[in-house]
Amino acid sequence: MTNDQPVIRRADAADAEAVAEVWLRSYDAALPTVRRPRPDDQVRTWFVEKIVPTRETWVAVADGAVVGMMVLHDGDLDQLYLAPEWRGRGIGDRLVEVAKERCPEGLELWTFQVNTPAQRFYERHGFVESRRTDGSANEEREPDVRYVWKP
Repeated sequence: MTNDQPVIRRADAADAEAVAEVWLRSYDAALPTVRRPRPDDQVRTWFVEKIVPTRETWVAVADGAVVGMMVLHDGDLDQLYLAPEWRGRGIGDRLVEVAKERCPEGLELWTFQVNTPAQRFYERHGFVESRRTDGSANEEREPDVRYVWKP
């Protein structure tokens, strides 16, 4: 690992597998009680075939390795995950700054109710809770929270 700040850039096809690995590792570390509805190989295929090629995907790269990822889609901050060992270093803050620059009219996102660290993180960045659900509309069947940021 390096002490230098990772480079934030748009992802390309060559990053897709590494993006999936960061997502899987981060999800499992941050959300151990949340059921993943798809096995690892399907998640990898989803990132390689659907997400990176068709969505605005950003990566944080350090020492040639993807250590963070974010997906923007139609005003949604759809995914933001960091490699567990890279949390707390300001990378998430930098990715949110990119999201706000790319979507200056505002952003929305979902996070699970059990993910209180994420809720604190987004609230610190000016996102405001707009509603809570029982999770019946998401694949994980996990209660979630909708957040909105308006400039």
